[in-house]
Amino acid sequence: MGIDELLERVRAGYERIGPAEAAEAAAGALLVDIRYAALRERDGLIPGALVVERNELEWRLDPRGSHRAAEAVGHDLRIVVVCNEGYASSLAVASLRQLGLHRATDLTGGFQAWRAAGLPVASPPGA
Repeated sequence: MGIDELLERVRAGYERIGPAEAAEAAAGALLVDIRYAALRERDGLIPGALVVERNELEWRLDPRGSHRAAEAVGHDLRIVVVCNEGYASSLAVASLRQLGLHRATDLTGGFQAWRAAGLPVASPPGA
């Protein structure tokens, strides 16, 4: 199986959301930016999003984990994962769902779609 087929299979298991829906969901959901630092520094941040690098995601969002983020309050938490263009986030969602975070989804088109939709972008700290 190649990556395209894997993405198709993973994405068939949940409903992805677009930028406008992600912005609306932000009031009650946890937006999680998994982009690496260089992209955040180059392009900016989604205001209010929790930044968790991809290699730490499961440890930070598992509500039972010893290294969980304070925001990881339970398995019913709605989580919207944001990567740069909406590919890595799909694989991240599959992993979160295996941990029991059944409301996890991702942003179709990632941060680039958010920005293209004219939604708020903040400068990174120190910029």
